[in-house]
Amino acid sequence: MLPFYYTVKGAGEHEITIQKSRFIAYVQRATTEEEAQTFIESIKKKNWNANHNCSCYMIGENDLIQKANDDGEPSGTAGVPMLEVLKKRKLKDTVVVVTRYFGGIKLGAGGLIRAYGSAVSEGLNAVGVVERKLMNIYASTFDYTLLGKIENEVRSSNYLLKQIDYLEQVKLETYVADGEEAAFEEWMMNLTSGQVHIENTGQAYLEQDVPPPGK
Repeated sequence: MLPFYYTVKGAGEHEITIQKSRFIAYVQRATTEEEAQTFIESIKKKNWNANHNCSCYMIGENDLIQKANDDGEPSGTAGVPMLEVLKKRKLKDTVVVVTRYFGGIKLGAGGLIRAYGSAVSEGLNAVGVVERKLMNIYASTFDYTLLGKIENEVRSSNYLLKQIDYLEQVKLETYVADGEEAAFEEWMMNLTSGQVHIENTGQAYLEQDVPPPGK
């Protein structure tokens, strides 16, 4: 598992108009090629009367699955420029479809490349990008008498509270970044005067919004 990576925040769409042509960017997260293809087909079905439904996607930890489709536009003027935007933004597990409704003015090869690239860039900015960071999950089990103190300290610390389970004893789960495990354990032991059982129960990704370029 990667220590961190970037991907789109979720599904969304954004429209721009260039020389009377409408370019609608549809963006979604996809972790398999099948998911990406299903999304592309759904947009094609939705916009069956459009002139073009160009697409691209990049999937996998090492970007091993990459596809670009011009869908009738001159070769290399749509799908590849769209894919280049994903590469430039270092996005993984992302699929984009740009639907074009032709407005009557031809843009030329250079104009098309700029238009499709801009549609994807603005679509990504509208939908949002996140950094997914791999975190350790630590479960701390202790008596109820310590709950108030520990919960307050965790909430005001740099550690992120995941959840609290009210069992025979309290089990408080915390996200801890790689490299901070020993410091967290020492902190928790000092906080409870050693009256705690600490266990690493696994890992999970946490998402944090990434501001658009130039922001």
